[in-house]
Amino acid sequence: MGLLQGKTALITGAARGIGKAIALRFAAEGANIAFTDLAVNEETRAEIAALGVQCKSYASNAADFAETEALVKQVKEDFGTIDVLVNNAGITKDGLMLRMTEQQWDAVIGVNLKSAFNFIHATVPVMMRQRSGSIINMASVVGVHGNAGQANYAASKAGMIALAKSIAQEMGPKGIRANAIAPGFIETAMTAALPDAVREDWMKKIPLRRGGKPEDVADVALFLASDLSSYVSGQVIQIDGGMNM
Repeated sequence: MGLLQGKTALITGAARGIGKAIALRFAAEGANIAFTDLAVNEETRAEIAALGVQCKSYASNAADFAETEALVKQVKEDFGTIDVLVNNAGITKDGLMLRMTEQQWDAVIGVNLKSAFNFIHATVPVMMRQRSGSIINMASVVGVHGNAGQANYAASKAGMIALAKSIAQEMGPKGIRANAIAPGFIETAMTAALPDAVREDWMKKIPLRRGGKPEDVADVALFLASDLSSYVSGQVIQIDGGMNM
């Protein structure tokens, strides 16, 4: 369909999982792809480029402000535009509050939330000059509802939601939209490692009685990135099979 034909998307943490699914979906709709991870990933780059678009992989410590500014400048030089930013980089370091260390807290807030600030701060000037742009923050249902044993992760994802809403208000007059996606139980390598009993308990709570696929998230991201959502900004879309209605 070419919903993103001629556009450039910058996606963080996209070497695998949900981020990779989003990159592939965007590329299938004609977008050129710049994606980051801790190291350059030639295998993922080649897979995306095989769809007939320009694609480049960048090594990035997303939590580093100066490094992010330099990276975004390089992406702009390499691609000419940055039309879509997907803040997907994230980690977990779970633990109950009484046992959680300062290092666990700082690491998750740094990678999950500060990285989004870093990339938005660096990318917004580019989008302002273009008078257009779509920013998508990858949050989580735990950022909406909380979750025992994940205070750091939930706080970071709640911050991603508030960040998107605030940017939507600040940058709307400049033609820039910002939204958040809040996935629920998505079938990835991380959830595959959970004990069967935990997985079964999750499924019982989901009205659709299945976990989501990375492609389910990618489809919603495509909607928010494309002109189909040209009047959608400051919103949070939960992708959870009806688990949290």
